Amino acid sequence: MFQSSKTLAHLSMGRLQAILSVALLAAPVLTALSATAVAQPSLRDEALATAKGAVKFLQQEVSTRGGYLWRYSADLSQREGEGVVVSETVWTQPPGTPTVGEAFLDLYAATQDPLFLNAAQAAGEALRQGQMLSGGWQASVEFEPERRAKWAYRTNAKQHRRAKDQSSLDDDKTQASLRFIIRLDSALMMMDEQVHEMALFALEGLLTKGQFPNGGFPQVFGSNLKNSAHTQVHPNARARYPAAWSREYQGHQEYWYRLTLNDNLAPDLFDALFLAYETYQDERYRAAAIKLADFLLLAQLPEPQPAWAQQYNYDMEPIWARKFEPAAVTGGESQGVIRTLLSIYRKTGEPKYLEPIPRTIAFLKRSQLADGRLARFYELQTNRPLYFTKDYKVTYDDSDMPTHYAFQVSNSVASLEREYEKLLSLSKEELATSQKRISRASQQEVQQIVSEVDERGIWLSAMDMRYHKSPGPVIDMRETVKKLKLLAAYLQND
Repeated sequence: MFQSSKTLAHLSMGRLQAILSVALLAAPVLTALSATAVAQPSLRDEALATAKGAVKFLQQEVSTRGGYLWRYSADLSQREGEGVVVSETVWTQPPGTPTVGEAFLDLYAATQDPLFLNAAQAAGEALRQGQMLSGGWQASVEFEPERRAKWAYRTNAKQHRRAKDQSSLDDDKTQASLRFIIRLDSALMMMDEQVHEMALFALEGLLTKGQFPNGGFPQVFGSNLKNSAHTQVHPNARARYPAAWSREYQGHQEYWYRLTLNDNLAPDLFDALFLAYETYQDERYRAAAIKLADFLLLAQLPEPQPAWAQQYNYDMEPIWARKFEPAAVTGGESQGVIRTLLSIYRKTGEPKYLEPIPRTIAFLKRSQLADGRLARFYELQTNRPLYFTKDYKVTYDDSDMPTHYAFQVSNSVASLEREYEKLLSLSKEELATSQKRISRASQQEVQQIVSEVDERGIWLSAMDMRYHKSPGPVIDMRETVKKLKLLAAYLQND
């Protein structure tokens, strides 16, 4: 309190007594404040406790054999994936089991708390029970014996002769499952033989049963499907316009065996294959990823529409898929392909993966709609936007469209062009050291997340049960995963 004894000597006795009295009076207050500060948990403590409470609730009260669906009513009496679920079933399609599992792994990486790893292992076991003989996964995993018998799961004791062996690459099903299993294998230091073998078996299926000679992939592959089509694909054939195409749906024509880019199949696959390479250092996985990248170059249509279609036949011509997906150039997936090429360039530094982008950007700019968005489909060569009536007739009119599908999509061309120009300006050395921005959670975000859990320790979202058509609130796995990942990011960086 005092700088020297000399200073003390200059103080009058009265002033000294006053100062000492104040100090004595303040001492209990300071002691109480100090005790309060010690007892008050830090935000990190609260964040960790919140994450642990949520994961315990998810594993003990919500999960089915370690796996997850998309949405649950607040009282857990109603359950949904892509439809009402009343059976012992979990979902692989995001934001189902692998998406939740990755959030657990993020928390484990940030804290090394075994609670999170155990929850991730349980999710991994649910996926192991749903792995197909061909190596991948379908949209869901069935656990009830009668329902399981319909699918050719590797873990089925006896295969029914009509069991379906279908590994799906649609909507990130197999890709998300594989990314999670690879990360789980790494977190377990590859010491769990079942997890390690599951990952390698899935990768083997992708490379030997899934990938075409030109590097592309079908929507579905399997051991007992018509995969002789692989021999019909020329490895170097470029995309071309068909001599004619029907404006009436001719049936599905087994489009799921054909080459596809629908629902961002390519970026999801590329990420999975490159993660496999970075984890296992097996050159086959990098080669498969590069082969997929080269397919994207082959699949770009020539002028006047230098972009991509959703799906192609074995002659690399755009074809119909479902009754609302015509042979056309797509404004949606073409943007996804650009993102993939930018990602590939970051990994490889090869200029050839940037070369197609300016042509596509110019095409998409001149194709935007009056409101600034893009059409999902453009007519081959004429480039007129294509829509459907509610009874699924092709039309140029957007006034009577079905509502279950996005026939007009957001326009991200400006941001894609900025990213392209930024990457183009980097030297090889700068490219090698550049990293994507790591997301961080602010204290305000974390405080809000901590404060929003209910008495059970879980978050409720103000939305309805979509397929049950019943009012909310609900436990929504997309929102739950988002919060868990934000907590993980905060715990990692705090």
